[in-house]
Amino acid sequence: MAQQFDVSNSYMARVCTALNVPRPGRGYWAKLAVGEAPRRLPLPEPRPGDQLSWQPGGELSPVAKFRSRQEDEPLLGSRSQSRAHWLVNSARQHFDACRPGKEGDYLKPYKKLLVDVTSSKACLEKALGFASVLFNALETAGHRVVLAQRMHRIEIDEKEVQSKHPTHRYPSLWTPREPTVVFIGEVPIGLAIIEMSEEVLMRYVNGEYIRDAEYKPPRTSRYSADRTWTTTSALPSGRLRLIAYCPSWRVSWSTQWQETAKSPLQNSIRAIVKGLQDSANDLAEKMAEAERIAEAKHQEQLAAIERHKREEDRRKIEQSVKDSRDHIEQIIQQWANIKGIEQFLTGVEQQAAKLPPDERRAVLQRLEMASEFLGSRDPMKYFMEWKTPTERYKSPYANRAHSQGNE
Repeated sequence: MAQQFDVSNSYMARVCTALNVPRPGRGYWAKLAVGEAPRRLPLPEPRPGDQLSWQPGGELSPVAKFRSRQEDEPLLGSRSQSRAHWLVNSARQHFDACRPGKEGDYLKPYKKLLVDVTSSKACLEKALGFASVLFNALETAGHRVVLAQRMHRIEIDEKEVQSKHPTHRYPSLWTPREPTVVFIGEVPIGLAIIEMSEEVLMRYVNGEYIRDAEYKPPRTSRYSADRTWTTTSALPSGRLRLIAYCPSWRVSWSTQWQETAKSPLQNSIRAIVKGLQDSANDLAEKMAEAERIAEAKHQEQLAAIERHKREEDRRKIEQSVKDSRDHIEQIIQQWANIKGIEQFLTGVEQQAAKLPPDERRAVLQRLEMASEFLGSRDPMKYFMEWKTPTERYKSPYANRAHSQGNE
């Protein structure tokens, strides 16, 4: 299989793991050689959020190491707090190696298939640490956290003080290719962790902007002047916001938690988990209603397409009847013309027989030239070229006969 897709066998093993496809374990081929191969494992049913396909050149989603909740393990035990979540572990190296940017600006990893965390370098450890604790708490409660395919990520406003009419941010923030989603049962909820921005007074000094609080004005004299000016700019604040949203574009729903300088977001993990669980039932109803409306619209579109096809079919039937009638009328006219030509040529030949030999020879020569010029005069040839309406167009609807033509 690896040769077929032009990849290494170890990479093909990673593909099988990402797609949750069982493959032979160690010693399989040796056991098979002596007739003791273990039973082939069946392909498991896909779980919500699983990657279902791969093609050469395509990316592989990080492999989930989901651990269901144990009865004797508390929601936020020491283990769940200390161990880093697998999504964070797989993404850390890519956040450390980012596109070059201004000091203090938001990070922009080259890789797009990463956990949905947006922060500056100074706040990265805090953001990833919060993501680990949150994801572990959710999975301890029995909810899978994955990078989900074919789902929608909403636009995220990073400003700490949000307005009703958000403006475009320049430079734009990094966005993941796939949303990070927690499945509360079968209900998907998108999760985005972002370091909020705040308006900071900046001063332009010697070709660059610095925080006005860090500016030390030079000693003034009559020979120099302080040629600087100030403006405001949105900079990362070091405080986090968690946005939970519906990853279906049919449903507009979101909620958020954000921290303050005196209230870290990590202290609200229990409340966040409970809030997401409480929102799942309401969100499930909204998504089911949206699916019902979408299915109704889809059926309306199918009915409209079917009506258009039937109208087009009726038009083609009518056109085939008209074309067939016009053609046979043309053949009848051609038949009459051929008969008239034959009568004319026969009449000329009969009249030529009464002429003197020299004149008769000249007339017959011209008669032969006229006959060659006119070509074939077989009326059956034209008649066999005629097509009936059903030969011109066959309706795809079995019960639709060319009634117009039969009438």
